[in-house]
Amino acid sequence: MSVVGDGTERGDAGVDEPGWEVDPDDEPGAAVVAAVGRQIKAWREAAGMRAAEFGTAMGYSEGLIYKVEGGRRIPRPEFMDGADGVLGAGGKLAAMKADIAEVRYPKKIRELAKMEAAAVELSAYGSHNIHGLLQTEEYARALFGMRRPAYSQDEVERLVAARMARQSIFSRSPAPELSFVQEEVTLRRHLGGRMVWRRQLERLLEVSELRHVEIQVMPTSRDEHAGMGGEMQVLKFKDGSAVGRSEGDFGSRPVSDPKYLRIIELRCGIIRAQALNPGESRAFIEQVLGET
Repeated sequence: MSVVGDGTERGDAGVDEPGWEVDPDDEPGAAVVAAVGRQIKAWREAAGMRAAEFGTAMGYSEGLIYKVEGGRRIPRPEFMDGADGVLGAGGKLAAMKADIAEVRYPKKIRELAKMEAAAVELSAYGSHNIHGLLQTEEYARALFGMRRPAYSQDEVERLVAARMARQSIFSRSPAPELSFVQEEVTLRRHLGGRMVWRRQLERLLEVSELRHVEIQVMPTSRDEHAGMGGEMQVLKFKDGSAVGRSEGDFGSRPVSDPKYLRIIELRCGIIRAQALNPGESRAFIEQVLGET
């Protein structure tokens, strides 16, 4: 069995597994996938088709059909569209794409995406790599591919898809205020190779042109630096509440206690003051890009 670029596995009989494995620890997500699988099975049986016949008509293996129907595989949107047409569901199965749109991503990422989608303000400092919301697809794939112990190709593609989906925050209306401070080294490290790195720098310049986005660079030459504890982020919501996270502090977990938030916000504010301003940062990124 081989793996193609989109993470799909191909067996001897053609496309075998168009989707993602179900996380056994994600009970709500697993319940949704199981319900979708039961609906597909019910429509197949109502159509008088065996699993093997359905698989042939769909262009997938019989084993894949059993996995989807048994709730052990999260089907991709194209699978749901194909099943709807083959089984004559009149759009009812295709409509269930909305039910699996979120659960196809890991639970932790879904929770983060929901907070980002509700935030009116986001402040973040990145010390090791480009912040996820700013990453290109190529850069994200390279980053996940470097993880040790290694992710499977299926896991890499699932994580990349989730990260790209989160970037819808840039097109939201009304737009949230987004502020990023990137350590200089994150701009100079050629993760993924020179061309991937160049396109990532170009993406930073592109995003920095948005009126509601500020990108700043923290030079390595700074004598004072409030971010030596590692990455941090603060999300603020329209009801006045907020959530923060600081690497190495408070168990590295999201916190909403005002006394802890005050500490993270204080550090983020000082970091922004110590970094190059947005105009200087844009010129710095252009300079780094020009050095390649």
